[in-house]
Amino acid sequence: MEHAAIFHRPGDNFIYPTDQETLHIRIRTKKNDIQEVHLLHGDPYEWDKASLEPMKISGSDSLFDYWHIHVKPEYRRIRYGFFLKSEEEETYLTEKGFFEEAPGDVGYYFAFPYIHKTEVFNAPEWVKETVWYQIFPERFGNGNSDNDPEGALPWGSKEPSPDNFFGGDFEGVIEHLDHLEDLGINGIYFTPIFKAHSNHKYDTIDYFEIDPQFGDKETLKRLVSECHKRGIRVMLDAVFNHSGYYFEPFQDVLKNGENSPYKDWFHPHSFPLHAGERPNYETFGFVGSMPKLNTYNKDVKKYLLDTAAYWIKEFDIDGWRLDVANEIDHQFWREFRQTVREIKPDLYILGEIWHDSMPWLRGDQFDAVMNYPFTANILNLLAFDKINAQQFMNNISSVYHSYPENVFSVAFNLVGSHDTPRILTECGGDEDKTRLVFSLLLTFMGTPCIYYGDEIGLSGEMDPGCRKCMEWDQEKQNLRMYHHIKELIALRKEEPLLSNEGQFEFLPSLHENLVAFRKFTDKKSVLIAANPSGEPVKAILPGDAEYTSLFSASAEIKTGSVPSLELGSYGFIIISSSDSNTEK
Repeated sequence: MEHAAIFHRPGDNFIYPTDQETLHIRIRTKKNDIQEVHLLHGDPYEWDKASLEPMKISGSDSLFDYWHIHVKPEYRRIRYGFFLKSEEEETYLTEKGFFEEAPGDVGYYFAFPYIHKTEVFNAPEWVKETVWYQIFPERFGNGNSDNDPEGALPWGSKEPSPDNFFGGDFEGVIEHLDHLEDLGINGIYFTPIFKAHSNHKYDTIDYFEIDPQFGDKETLKRLVSECHKRGIRVMLDAVFNHSGYYFEPFQDVLKNGENSPYKDWFHPHSFPLHAGERPNYETFGFVGSMPKLNTYNKDVKKYLLDTAAYWIKEFDIDGWRLDVANEIDHQFWREFRQTVREIKPDLYILGEIWHDSMPWLRGDQFDAVMNYPFTANILNLLAFDKINAQQFMNNISSVYHSYPENVFSVAFNLVGSHDTPRILTECGGDEDKTRLVFSLLLTFMGTPCIYYGDEIGLSGEMDPGCRKCMEWDQEKQNLRMYHHIKELIALRKEEPLLSNEGQFEFLPSLHENLVAFRKFTDKKSVLIAANPSGEPVKAILPGDAEYTSLFSASAEIKTGSVPSLELGSYGFIIISSSDSNTEK
């Protein structure tokens, strides 16, 4: 038994409440090293009644097995340890280390002192059933040419550049809500809409004003109202890490230096301020036009929290996406959550974080982060051919076990955005690969997001190429791609297991060349299999259940004494089964 590989800590992703009565507990062991793990647990004040319960493997990655169990402590408190058994050894693990026999002193064991309802991870339920659509407002639709910025070009007449404009606005979005409704979208994520200098609007001039090129506040109210009538939620983008160069307080510091009442709103290193290659004030990256805000400053904090509250109260928005969220202090985000949740208890709070995000997902700050590990692995699997099916499942399993399982039901999954090349371009123009990307995106755990235009086959390199005007001429749209995505969204809504109901597990033993996973309850199971290779694959279906194909693309079930699957290159299938006891 490899003791050095066995790991548990009494918090974060290894023990946490899933509701006010239930704890989910995990332990990690070396892959294929341990045959049995049991949880030894009891009330700290009645340890003589402690019991031993078997744990199950919830998944594996390239190095480790992960074991889990759900328990309901009678008095919401628990002391616990683990009994581990390999072919050669039996041992107990407690907070004090490994022992040949279970210690009799309760003080030796791990503790979860009490399940407090305020510490249960509490994300909005509606997000689990949401399919998002990201809109870059300047490039989605021009519905009112009267508010076009000076020098705006005819729609789609040129390739996008960092400084050209085409006049996209709120009226353009309203005009095309039928398109989103037909596709099955029930959530829109807008990149910034506030007054700004650039076409991307991440350089805010005024946080309380809409950029005039998009329309006015009455138009936004009408847009939100029209969305809500169609069952579409609306999420705005908050740029609180930095302001724009023309933000009035920053302009005052530029003018008055140390005498400015706003000097502590930012992070100046010296005066006078100057931009250039290395500004003498802190910025987003080294971009002089985006000075970093000082969120420790009470006036800055009030201004930004008032901003967050204003757009909820006045416009009834449903979510905030938080730009560069990891570069702002945790205390600010705790107060942000308290502020917005007092106004709208089911508001969705989404952070932009590209790395390990556990510190923000303890229930006191964000509901979710943008799931870039999913993006990276699906691109490495299908676009870049850097990993195979088994490596994909190992990598995602490692990420999955890095967080509480209930975090993943609201994780924001994406395969492209305004910051990345178009997914069709990433896949080298291969439509079969691209459709398989969307097949996985729309059946995976979490809440998926489609970047505007990807559904009709827009292409484009890295920014600014990924920000071209939406194509509204149906003769120039890839309707096969559109209907593929539309059918998957409809099926996701029809079958709850394809959204976020039930439990999740990978099925690495189905076939070494398949990405396979299932979602299941005690009564029903849905199996998803994808062939990420250019070669056909045949696989024997596990168990003795009756299988029904819900969706297939270049794939089919072969019935007989032993049911099997046949998947062509980049084939995909969704199979329903009434037997949830399918073994891996």
